[in-house]
Amino acid sequence: MPTQHEPTSHASAVRRIVLFSLLSASVPPVATNAQTLQAGEPVTRTIPGTTVSFDMVLLPGGSFRIGSPLDEPGRDEDEGPQRMLTLGPFWMGTTEVTHEMFSVFRDRSLDDDVRADPDHPFDADAVTRPSPPYEDPAHGMGGAGRPATGMTRAAALHFARWISEKTGRLYRLPTEVEWEYACRAGLDDAFGLGVAYQDDAESITNLLLERAWFDANSDGSLRDVGTRAPNRWGLHDMRGNAAEWTLQPYAADRYASLSDGPAAGGEPATSTRGRGVVRGGAFDDDLRHLRCADRFEETSAWKRRDPQVPKSRWWNTDSPHVGLRLVSPERAWSTAEITAYWDAILGAN
Repeated sequence: MPTQHEPTSHASAVRRIVLFSLLSASVPPVATNAQTLQAGEPVTRTIPGTTVSFDMVLLPGGSFRIGSPLDEPGRDEDEGPQRMLTLGPFWMGTTEVTHEMFSVFRDRSLDDDVRADPDHPFDADAVTRPSPPYEDPAHGMGGAGRPATGMTRAAALHFARWISEKTGRLYRLPTEVEWEYACRAGLDDAFGLGVAYQDDAESITNLLLERAWFDANSDGSLRDVGTRAPNRWGLHDMRGNAAEWTLQPYAADRYASLSDGPAAGGEPATSTRGRGVVRGGAFDDDLRHLRCADRFEETSAWKRRDPQVPKSRWWNTDSPHVGLRLVSPERAWSTAEITAYWDAILGAN
């Protein structure tokens, strides 16, 4: 199946119109401060046909300032200009996608034809899955309880499509706007901790030792997800452990293209081509890359040791620090809407 699909049929055009209507819907009013400070209780969901489960939490809608101020230590030019954006509520995984979750997608023998909705059959043999990697994507740091890592952005998108089809609920990668909103969790400081970076770096380090796996405490390795304290909205490992893919290709001027006000959801025009961007920093990063505004562009070095020609579209041989986290719309989408969404990005199966 091709990595990018440009629909030309009347049916595909109709799907794009439907998606534009869904994703351009007005954002709910800004939440009050009391609502913004409340995080919903985690909801456990299970991948049909397996015992593998994962937790999601409903994040409150509200407004926040994306990007970093000019005086923030470690700031890069692509972190501005700052904009005041408004989002409606949406679901987000309480942790990064685990090795167990991704393995069901990666290994056909672990999957079956079971789907949450029995009225829409699921053919496990028809799923586009990753080819075998050149070497262990996690470089010996993975396994049960650890984040799944080493996949390309295209592979992360295909995983999200697969789990959407299995569960009958749309799951996708977060946009950069959604990711940063979740990282800040209603706060406006560099790390979403309520402490000004410019004033008290020592206090920030001490707080992050309790809430993140990074170069100061990870011993140079991935760690089990959810073992550090969560942020105010119940999200673990938003900083450190594995950096996380976001939905769109990298654009240095992305914030300049944004306008103050409502922010769009998961745009169907997303391409699998182009270098992606990861957020949150990883187990081997210092404070600079754990800032909520930090954007890290995918580099060619992440495939340095891949001997294949062309290089694998599924795996990056040298990015054991990169994983993913899922988001989902507040409301449930129909099977037809989910199919249309993924057809617009990845093409029809």
